[in-house]
Amino acid sequence: MSAKFVYGKEVATTIRSQIVSELATLKELTGGDVPGLGVVLVGEDPASRAYVVGKQKRGKVFGYHSVVRHVPADTKQKDVLHLIEELNEDDSIHGILVQLPLPDQIDEKAVIDAINHKKDVDGFHPRNVGNLVSGKDSFIPCTPNACMKILEHIHYDLKGKHVVVVGRSNIVGKPISLLMLRQHATVTVCHSNTPDLAAVCREGDVVVVAVGEPGLITGDMIKKNAVVIDVGVTRVGEKLVGDVDVESVKEVASYITPVPGGVGPMTITMLMLNTLQAFKRKHGLK
Repeated sequence: MSAKFVYGKEVATTIRSQIVSELATLKELTGGDVPGLGVVLVGEDPASRAYVVGKQKRGKVFGYHSVVRHVPADTKQKDVLHLIEELNEDDSIHGILVQLPLPDQIDEKAVIDAINHKKDVDGFHPRNVGNLVSGKDSFIPCTPNACMKILEHIHYDLKGKHVVVVGRSNIVGKPISLLMLRQHATVTVCHSNTPDLAAVCREGDVVVVAVGEPGLITGDMIKKNAVVIDVGVTRVGEKLVGDVDVESVKEVASYITPVPGGVGPMTITMLMLNTLQAFKRKHGLK
């Protein structure tokens, strides 16, 4: 029996409905105020531009206030930091993100550190990372949060389960591991120096892959009825492909997220959810 595919669009639709419903109530409580999202885009990278446009469109659908500061690729770091400071001081902006990657002349860490942690809706500021590690309230990075929402959608109980995470990036691998631990799972993190990756993956009740290596995970590496979440995205010719060889894995797993169409469509919705959270915090609302 083939695995069931979990499509991010379906999961995101439910969450969007919840956001719209909650926002209608919040507007009454705040005298018509709405969440505001400020985005800084440096340069002309097509993928980054497309993603920013997607954020703007989704924000308008929700009725959010949206501001985009788009500057040339040769902009100096001090000027980018000045833009961030302006957004930090803007009371109509509750969430700030800087679209990555940045040009070489700009220090990514310095830029992230400059964002007010109360407006860091990407969840990358050291204050939010520290809160995530210690189990305190924090903004959860969008892609790991999307993975958790997918597991909620299929009513999967992580307690006592073994989760194998392939990839240790600050954006996906590390935070998703911490979130799984919060749900009382046993977590193994694999990377390029892990010996016998296949053997480790076969122990996983849940396998999350975020490497960017097409077809890395095959059916013979997956435990029967495991849940497989594919976060990897690589362009091969005209196609987007994930880290999982879907044709072989779907014959073994119980659930699998396809690429494209799995985790990806949920990322912007998670950003909007974080912005709503920042808005509620600003107004002292739970």
